Amino acid sequence: MASDNRLEDNRSRPSTTETAAHSVPQDGAKSGFFARRKAGKQSPPPPKDLDEKVETGHATVTAAKEEPKVQPASFAQLFRFSTKTELLINAVGLVGAVAAGAAQPLMTLLFGNLTNQFVIFGAALASVGTDPNANQAVAQAAAAFRHVAANDSLYLVFIGIGMLVSTYVYMMTWVYTGEITAKRVREHYLRAVLRQNIAYFDKVGAGEVTTRIQTDTHLVQQGISEKVALVVMFLSSFFTGFILAYIRNWRLALALTSILPCIALTGAVMNRLISRYMQLSLGFVADGGSFAEEVFSTVRTAQAFGTQSTLSRLYDVSITKANVVDRKAAVVNGIGLSLFFFIIYSAYALAFDFGTTLINEGRANAGEVINVFLSILIGSFSLALLAPEMQAVQHARGAAAKLYATIDRTPEIDSADLGGLKLDTVAGDIELEHVDFNYPARPDVQIVKNLNLKFVAGKTAALVGASGSGKSTVISLVERFYDPLAGAVKLDGHDLRELNVKWLRTQIGLVSQEPTLFSTTIRGNIEHGLTNTIYENATPDKKMELVREAAIKANADGFISKLPLGYDTMVGERGFLLSGGQKQRIAIARAVVSDPRILLLDEATSALDTQSEGIVQSALDKAAAGRTTITIAHRLSTIKDADCIYVMGNGVVLEKGRHEELLQNEDGPYAKLVQAQKLREAVGPDVAASDGIDEDDDESTNASGAGDIEKDKDYEKEAAEEVPLGRSNTRQSLASQILEQRRKEREGEKEKNFSLYYLFKRMGYINRAQWKQYLAGALFAILTGAVYPSFGIVFSRAINAFSDSDPHVRRHDGDRNALYFFVIAIVSTITIGHQNYFFSSSAAALTERLRSLSFKAVLRQDIEYFDRDENSTGVLVSNLSDGPQKVNGLAGVTLGTIIQCASTLVLGVVLGLVFIWKLGLVGLACIPLVVSTGYIRLRVVVLKDQANKKAHESSAQLACEAAGAIRTVASLTREDDCLRLYSQSLEQPLQQSNRSAVWSNLMYAVSQSLSFFVIALSFWYGSRLVSFGEFSTFQFFIGLMSTVFGSIQAGNIFAFVPDVSAAQGAASDMIRLMDSVPEVDSESTEGKIPQQPVVGHIKVEDVHFRYPTRPGVRVLRGLNLDIRPGMYVALVGASGCGKSTVIQLVERFYDPLSGRVTLDGTSINEFNVQEYRKHIALVSQEPTLYSGTVRFNVLLGATKPHDQVTEEEIRSACRDANILEFIEGLPQGFDTEVGGKGSQLSGGQKQRIAIARALLRNPRVLLLDEATSALDSNSEKIVQTALDQAAKGRTTIAIAHRLSTIQNADCIYFIKEGVVAEKGTHDELIALRGGYYEYVQLQALSKAS
Repeated sequence: MASDNRLEDNRSRPSTTETAAHSVPQDGAKSGFFARRKAGKQSPPPPKDLDEKVETGHATVTAAKEEPKVQPASFAQLFRFSTKTELLINAVGLVGAVAAGAAQPLMTLLFGNLTNQFVIFGAALASVGTDPNANQAVAQAAAAFRHVAANDSLYLVFIGIGMLVSTYVYMMTWVYTGEITAKRVREHYLRAVLRQNIAYFDKVGAGEVTTRIQTDTHLVQQGISEKVALVVMFLSSFFTGFILAYIRNWRLALALTSILPCIALTGAVMNRLISRYMQLSLGFVADGGSFAEEVFSTVRTAQAFGTQSTLSRLYDVSITKANVVDRKAAVVNGIGLSLFFFIIYSAYALAFDFGTTLINEGRANAGEVINVFLSILIGSFSLALLAPEMQAVQHARGAAAKLYATIDRTPEIDSADLGGLKLDTVAGDIELEHVDFNYPARPDVQIVKNLNLKFVAGKTAALVGASGSGKSTVISLVERFYDPLAGAVKLDGHDLRELNVKWLRTQIGLVSQEPTLFSTTIRGNIEHGLTNTIYENATPDKKMELVREAAIKANADGFISKLPLGYDTMVGERGFLLSGGQKQRIAIARAVVSDPRILLLDEATSALDTQSEGIVQSALDKAAAGRTTITIAHRLSTIKDADCIYVMGNGVVLEKGRHEELLQNEDGPYAKLVQAQKLREAVGPDVAASDGIDEDDDESTNASGAGDIEKDKDYEKEAAEEVPLGRSNTRQSLASQILEQRRKEREGEKEKNFSLYYLFKRMGYINRAQWKQYLAGALFAILTGAVYPSFGIVFSRAINAFSDSDPHVRRHDGDRNALYFFVIAIVSTITIGHQNYFFSSSAAALTERLRSLSFKAVLRQDIEYFDRDENSTGVLVSNLSDGPQKVNGLAGVTLGTIIQCASTLVLGVVLGLVFIWKLGLVGLACIPLVVSTGYIRLRVVVLKDQANKKAHESSAQLACEAAGAIRTVASLTREDDCLRLYSQSLEQPLQQSNRSAVWSNLMYAVSQSLSFFVIALSFWYGSRLVSFGEFSTFQFFIGLMSTVFGSIQAGNIFAFVPDVSAAQGAASDMIRLMDSVPEVDSESTEGKIPQQPVVGHIKVEDVHFRYPTRPGVRVLRGLNLDIRPGMYVALVGASGCGKSTVIQLVERFYDPLSGRVTLDGTSINEFNVQEYRKHIALVSQEPTLYSGTVRFNVLLGATKPHDQVTEEEIRSACRDANILEFIEGLPQGFDTEVGGKGSQLSGGQKQRIAIARALLRNPRVLLLDEATSALDSNSEKIVQTALDQAAKGRTTIAIAHRLSTIQNADCIYFIKEGVVAEKGTHDELIALRGGYYEYVQLQALSKAS
């Protein structure tokens, strides 16, 4: 078992690694998340497949195998899936980006010229007092000034137009190629995941696959879209700025270049640290995603045992780790940005100080100083702006590394490998020769040792034996899910390792114990069996013919044909809209539809009721004819006709032979198994048939033999007439009316996005613990916003100083202005650093809080919520990963920037209106222009986001479903088919994105160029105002710098539009989830607490019920049950008759539509849900264990705090469930890891731990939903005795298809079509000779028929 104890208590969970390799130990016992195996580096080489097999074992096994962390992918590798055409388009985009980048430094050239004209004009005005011809000179200077200003302003307009075109080109091309390439990355990742061997999935959960395919591919897409073009644009801006500066005045440029190494050094260190923290954080989030997938897919167990808070705490561990890392990143971010701005604002001081010196020496004029200064400034700012864009590229490199690690991982058993033999003819002889095998995740527990088995072509062989004896392992080896560590598995004399994997699997039909159906129609599910066979490309009519034939063989055609949509009925995620028996019959139809040479039945009929089992068994017998069939069955009645029965124990064959031969050895293991399962027949003359195995009972043998053919006909007829519980009459029933009313109510509450104001208010409340940090952050943001207008005033004073004719005055003013700039530098360093830290760390806390609350809110929902298609496990897990991350985008640095921009805008407008009101009004009038383009883009992006949202979720769901059912996908060789469906699901968002990009990017290009037009207008109008003497140069520059540049800043807010729109959608979804109060609210504090002592008298009174997601199917139609305290009551009936529904109503997973369920005379919906469920324990058909230790899983059943449960209580519950001995035999006992969903244990072992968990509650009411169906006969007998013992003094409701387990019940209810058809004890019902009697006959273990 995995020894990687990541939590230091009994809730420890193994780390989930993307590459299924053991993590690198860090800090002693802890393991890092990113670890990757470098194939082929080990020396000497381990045995075949062992390299992979031992990767998750004990530290002792893996100590020598420390693996390097995953290094971020190189930049070039990000584009490994781009075509040459796309790279060419990208190159064209980059040319546009270079041109766009050059535009701003070129603007400074004109800006400098214009400034120089203002200075010259100012000097001309200053000389008025000394010149007698002053007025004429002023008029001439004014006219020349206006002419030059008008020309330069016109050039600015031309540059703006160039900016518009080039921006549109680079945005459009890179957004387009980014979408397409990201789609390919998603496809390659899923293809790689689906080709991995099963050992890989023993470590990596479906939730992690979803997280990777949603979050990591999104990060890659960001890093290969417009972010790259923006990086190039900023680089172009940087180089153009510096080149221009050196050409204009190399001395000043050289002095100012000193800021470059400072910026570069700060940026490099910051990027490196943030990239590292990001990788760590993503790892913890993926861990949480895998755990959430486990919990959401088994939510009934979580609710039945009231473990929501325990599981929430366990989930919180992962996200708290992510939060710690994010807070560290916030510190780095704050320090880095404050250093940037200190360097840049200090450069202002240097420029004006040294610039004054150069002017005094005659080596420069005012225009050159401004031109050089602004060129260097824009170039340097470009570097600062480069950081976040580079960060996106760095994140993409980190995310790509993990995706590529999987994409490049070639598994030992590679289903995508085209090599290997494909035999022309397959006889079907299978042989296991001297096979040794351990599961890779448990290398120290040997499953089979020196196993020899021979399965003769065309014959049926059966494997029987205790849980964990290696039966299912044989099936896994034949399917080649794993390779043996030693020995060989052969098909017709060829080692399976020599054969093509996909070809091999198409020769095999597999029906598992827990059937997996896919979220499509019944017809689609059965057609999956034709994948990669000769019928794959047959006509739809031919396929339908094959599907119907297979369904008839599997006894499924009857109920399918009667469904409203027949074969086109959707089955829901994992087939949850069908009963267990119906699912299993569709799985059997899928297995036989392609007429495979080999049929593997891993307890294929365990989920069927006896009636269906009879006919399915005869269908399987017919299907098995002429092909090699290997069947595993705990129910021995299903394999008595096998040609050879192998009895297994502890990984070896104990005995083999036919049913009759094995029975002759009365002390043999098989005879004991039969004896354990034999039904006690009622003694009396009424009973004709006997299931005894008495040699001399010729009469009964003949009788049962003679009746077989007739019986088969009856069952085939019955199967054909099976009613799928649909309505035939048109009069609306009471239930229909209630459901219709509920549907209308729900339609009234259509999903709408909340306003940003409301969301901020709610998010503020959720994150109220951080209010001081947010307040501090906001104050610092306002101060940071004030830096720019303050700079405008000092800048204007400095320009004015250049007009001074006296060098001494100019020197004095220059030094003083430089000092002001340095003070601004110090202030901005403090404000920007604090602003970024406070907002980043607060957003990290909010993200953690939102993930935690969303997880709790999902677990709070009632079962109906999980039944809905839109709330499938994949979607819920992906929302949990993505939603809070999107809100983080808005609630963090972005929010700070928005406040900062608003502050700049308000202060700038006020200064402009105070100093130069006319230009201030022009600036004010331009603000709507600059802002409106951003607003238009906001609308476009929001619409795109909303339209894409649903489509991307459904595609993630497809990926999650495929990864979650990998054994089924592999056995059906459906990898390519799953990939095709996934690719199709990505087409719609791609096309929508491309359509909306045309307009949104045009708007963006306009908004980028508008600043040029506004500056041109300001200079032209300002030159007129100054030339006509209305305002001074000083006033003009305050108006220009504060108001005009302030309005440009305000327009920049809309660079964050995608963040805002994504956050609004995600936050609205989370608020809706947190606010939704389910009808059955397990968190409610209202309701009565059951009176002590609870007696356990359960009554079901005239209950009508339909599942909310299937309102057309009537399940219960007036059911009445009276279960007295301490009674052991059994529910028996056909699949879909409503047995499990009764259990779910007693657990209060649903409320009846009419009628009521009572406990001790009180309707259960009057009780507090949690308090009521404390008196009930549920053991389900499919046991649910969580990733963690055995102790943790048993403790989930406790009704008191875990630390108050004694060791003896735990051991006692395990002893009663017949699992204590097994647990103590494990190397780490109760602290043994069970793996994700209990994957390291056999079905029987999982079920017994689930029973121990139920018994730990010491419940008044025990619900057994086929609690022993996964157990072998030996364990079943002992567990049944334990359950009988546990049931004493308790009310017990049991469902069992295997009647031997419930023959001692105080009362048996035989349910048919949603009502009680017969009730009484086993003997009474046998005497009735009704439906129950038929069931008993079917299960009789006749020795020979």
